[in-house]
Amino acid sequence: MEFDARICSQARLSRDARFDGRFFIGVRTTRIYCRPICPVRAAKEENVRYFPTAAAAAEAGYRPCLRCRPESSPGTAAWSGTSTTVSRALRLISESALEDAGVEELAARLGVGSRQLRRLFLRHLGASPIAVAKTRRLHFAKKLIDETNLSMTQIASAAGFGSVRRFNAAFRQTYKRTPTQIRRLAHFAPQQSEDEYSFRLHFRPPFQWDALLAFLARRAIPGVEVIESGCYRRTISLNGDSGTLKVSLADREPALQVRISFPEPRWLFLIVERLRRIFDLGADPIEIATRLTTDPLMAKLTKAKPGLRLPGCWDGFELAVRAILGQQISVTAASTLAGRLVQNFGKQIGAKPPLTHLFPTAELLADADVGRIGLPKNRAETIRVLARAVVEGRITFGSETNVDEFKARFRELQGIGDWTAQYVAMRALGDPDSFPAGDLGLLRSATLDDPRELARRAEAWRPWRAYAALYLWQGSEEVDSREDERRLRTKPRRLLPRAAVAG
Repeated sequence: MEFDARICSQARLSRDARFDGRFFIGVRTTRIYCRPICPVRAAKEENVRYFPTAAAAAEAGYRPCLRCRPESSPGTAAWSGTSTTVSRALRLISESALEDAGVEELAARLGVGSRQLRRLFLRHLGASPIAVAKTRRLHFAKKLIDETNLSMTQIASAAGFGSVRRFNAAFRQTYKRTPTQIRRLAHFAPQQSEDEYSFRLHFRPPFQWDALLAFLARRAIPGVEVIESGCYRRTISLNGDSGTLKVSLADREPALQVRISFPEPRWLFLIVERLRRIFDLGADPIEIATRLTTDPLMAKLTKAKPGLRLPGCWDGFELAVRAILGQQISVTAASTLAGRLVQNFGKQIGAKPPLTHLFPTAELLADADVGRIGLPKNRAETIRVLARAVVEGRITFGSETNVDEFKARFRELQGIGDWTAQYVAMRALGDPDSFPAGDLGLLRSATLDDPRELARRAEAWRPWRAYAALYLWQGSEEVDSREDERRLRTKPRRLLPRAAVAG
């Protein structure tokens, strides 16, 4: 990775929070690496090195600072400054792909050789895949030690260490202390009930939390999701276990306060990684805005609401079904249908109302009479076709999925057009450059009539067209379903989007 040493130096000396997580500082005299916001006395410039990732600093022989806690820095988005292959590999690593297999199998899932994958990681991240995975495990374990009252055995399991012995050895080697000694230095005094875990997940400001909640609130699935009193809550299911989570904005720091209620702590790492993607915590709003503001329209919108995030989802299949339900109808009507789908086919759990159900699985919907919730026959069949494709493995929402290939396969399904494919890629795969140019809300906000004209203008917004879509949606009100129908009847067929507004 190439750095502008002058910018890094200025960010370090001014403790600029905008650069938190974008690079790390190794101090040669102490052999410790820090975040740019570290409160300790700044070292002389000749005594520091700059690293693109914490893993690169660790590979160079530096250990994490116990004051600024590098494990709490905002994550780097998987697509930020990397190749597509590295992006997909990072997401797989976040899903513990290297815990179950080695680099060779990881490379095979990505369609490249293991040597090529290692070269790409060193070029873009300054560390090997194994080093990146090891640093992530250690950072997550450190976070669990500081912020939960889990036993060391549970922490070792949750962080992906094969045994407590390896867990202890890794901490002694990295921190020069045992995990128990580190817990005595913990910054927090956790008071948590059984099967309940609380974390702070940091982000780079600015962050439009209210705008993100408003987006999710309009699309919330009754029984599964609820937004109230500035909090996002939902039911979750993972590897046969179910629970709930609650996310709110922290009071005194740029972070989200997360409370997870789940019976099996060993899945906490996967749950937290999904949460990072749902709320787009790896985004760099300054980098995104720098590109978008070259267009006068985007400059006006980004200035009005700096720091919009790309809302992700808990489960790709759930999001895809929700998008199909939203075809050709209003957002409110689609949420009503989603609630009926959950009530009829979802699994009821013991959580307190209004969180009562899990979203139905693909296996359950593959042959279900979905039409009885009030769906047209063709749309009910589209949901069944999608469910069968997921069950058979023809459609996957996993991190190894190539976005362009996914959209091509997705459009081949009955009843799926480009709008749905682009929207699902945006939110289920976290693709920052997908763009549903035929969306009526986008066209109206951009004061254009032809999707092809909007697509041409959006070329200047690459690779952040998904964020541009969010800004345009912010600038338009929801189109009433009756207006949708009138427009669809009067527009030439070449202008018809598969769905009228962002469902």
